[in-house]
Amino acid sequence: MISAMRENRIFIKNMIGGDRMKEQKKNSAVANELNTVPFKTRALPYCIVAPALIITIGIMIPFAMAIYYSLTNYSFRMPDYTFVWFQNWITILKSATFWKALLVTIKYAFFCIVLEMGLGMGVAILLNNLNNGFSKLMKVCLIFPLMIAPVTATIIWQLMLSSSVGIVEKFLNLFGVYGFPWAASPDTAMLTVVMIDIWVNTPFCMILILAGLQSLPKSPFESAKIDGGSTWFNFRNLTLPMLKPSLYIALLFRLMAALQEYAIIFSLTKGGPGDTLMNISLTAYQTGFTFQKFGFALPYILVLWYFINKIAKFIVGKQRAAQRQAAGLEE
Repeated sequence: MISAMRENRIFIKNMIGGDRMKEQKKNSAVANELNTVPFKTRALPYCIVAPALIITIGIMIPFAMAIYYSLTNYSFRMPDYTFVWFQNWITILKSATFWKALLVTIKYAFFCIVLEMGLGMGVAILLNNLNNGFSKLMKVCLIFPLMIAPVTATIIWQLMLSSSVGIVEKFLNLFGVYGFPWAASPDTAMLTVVMIDIWVNTPFCMILILAGLQSLPKSPFESAKIDGGSTWFNFRNLTLPMLKPSLYIALLFRLMAALQEYAIIFSLTKGGPGDTLMNISLTAYQTGFTFQKFGFALPYILVLWYFINKIAKFIVGKQRAAQRQAAGLEE
């Protein structure tokens, strides 16, 4: 009995040893095959990944430094700084200045996005339905504002709104309106900057939506026309669902830019009159560069980044869902 058990143990050990030998031979064969692969072929995947890795590191380093200095009292006037930990964050979140700046940021973005998306979509549909010389001329003219820097566009509008030589002021005079305050009054300052933003950025929305309209398949519309579908029916049930991916892309880019807006407001009023147009970007700039409280300014930027990041993720999710829905309609 004992001898039989010993024989079984020896047999099992031999089997395990044989399996290990086979595995080692297989691994050595694989290693030999890898050694025969040219170095350029083996290095190619790393060369492809390396630029993306370098860019990622390049993005993360400034972001990590911003978080680090937001926990300090660093100032350009005082190179020697100390850690205050979350004191900057607590002070900002408790201050009325931050919440007013956030409200101005949201209001500005809301008015710009609603009007730019609406006008951009209307113009895109109009140009898509027209195929003549007028539509081609309109496309060229509407792209013109995109070729102008926001600061330059602001200067142009300052001249147009001038009470002495402005063409807009002369037009209002025909209706008995004289000396309209525009950016000089807290009541109309938001209207003025939003109007300039619409002029500059509506063509961007129009181009993206027009590209989406021109990429739609024709077969669903032809079938709906044969079935007697009205224009409103086709727009609501075919055009709009299939156009949603393009609408979400335009919304994403414009919303991120509007929430960060700096150039138009700073060029026109520098955040005034008073603090009427002091959004988060301008408040951070003023705190960091005018008051030279660099560590105290960084939480403004990081809060804005967090806010934009969350909104962007939400819109991207909606865009993917709309893309799947549009793909189902195309089939």
